[in-house]
Amino acid sequence: MRKRAVLVANPSTDLYGADKMAIETVAALCERGIEVVVTVPADGPLSDRVRELGARVVVLPVPVLRRGYLSAGGILRILRESAVALPACVRLVRKVKPSVVYVNTVTIPIWVLAGRVAGRPVIGHVHELEAGVGRLVRLGLTGPLWAARKVIANSAATKDFLSAGSRRLARRTVLIYNGVPGPPRPLKDLPASPSTPLGLLYVGRLSERKGTDVAIDALSLLVERGIPATLELVGSVFPGNEAFEAALRDRVRDRGLSDAVTFAGFTDDVWGAYERADIVVVPSRLEPFGLVAVEAQLAVRPVVSSDAQGLVEAVAAGETGLVVPAGDPAALADAVTGLVKDWPRAREMAQQGQERAVRLFSPDGYRAAIAELLTEGPQR
Repeated sequence: MRKRAVLVANPSTDLYGADKMAIETVAALCERGIEVVVTVPADGPLSDRVRELGARVVVLPVPVLRRGYLSAGGILRILRESAVALPACVRLVRKVKPSVVYVNTVTIPIWVLAGRVAGRPVIGHVHELEAGVGRLVRLGLTGPLWAARKVIANSAATKDFLSAGSRRLARRTVLIYNGVPGPPRPLKDLPASPSTPLGLLYVGRLSERKGTDVAIDALSLLVERGIPATLELVGSVFPGNEAFEAALRDRVRDRGLSDAVTFAGFTDDVWGAYERADIVVVPSRLEPFGLVAVEAQLAVRPVVSSDAQGLVEAVAAGETGLVVPAGDPAALADAVTGLVKDWPRAREMAQQGQERAVRLFSPDGYRAAIAELLTEGPQR
């Protein structure tokens, strides 16, 4: 008798937030004896990870909705490109014969359509929250999900975004918080007093919405106030957004911070960076969940995050970290200064953060919830 199969569609082979959740989903299914086929537009680090878990990888280039497409014209373009690529996707679904097609993120609507055309149930997992977009763009982003049997939201903020756009989606959407693994090895304890210079850490895409520029400006303010500090930027830009990184490097040079800022690039092992840090800053302007904030708490490091959407769920303000207005480098610098001046409180919040993160965002809890949803009855 053929094993039950699930087709997992992911938009990239990077190892950022949503990609890490794809890996957790594959792990949940493989450890339960489910046959898993992962399809990605190109080969890369994620492919290696899921193969190690026992999944089969099929590389099938498809159009991916990037943020440059977030306009009515861009949405129409991605839908046209998806229509052209659709037959190949449908053929793969029919070949795999999955009990369900799991589509990770709204950036690959083609897989929702392919699953339905092939007569297979689809479950979409939404990691995006595009606040402030127009009605037509919102419809373009969420409309394909109407064909899904269920929709998973990674935070209450994301669920609210989906529900505001459609009562139909509201009825089908369930909340499953991301499962975030802690460090694979014990990390060095947070020092008894802040380092000199103070070590700040930013992890994530280098982008305006992640507030990379805010972190740099906050560092500049700290230095002006006589607080020696450094900033390590761990992450890279989306392909095609290299101009933003160039602008960041100019910003660092113009503020005389070249010796204080390190562009470390992307790494799939962030725990060494967390171990080096005194304080982790998460200054996002838009953030559906806040995986970095949770990782920082699991690393037992003080966190200063913005109040953007899902971050207020990831960090309990004043208890497990400090929360400041998004896009405000002065507020970020003030919060960092406060932690430096009251380091015992910073250490206490870091400890409470670890305890809360383990309780709310455990991989075991995520795997159990996602596996149950993906292996429930054969409704279409």
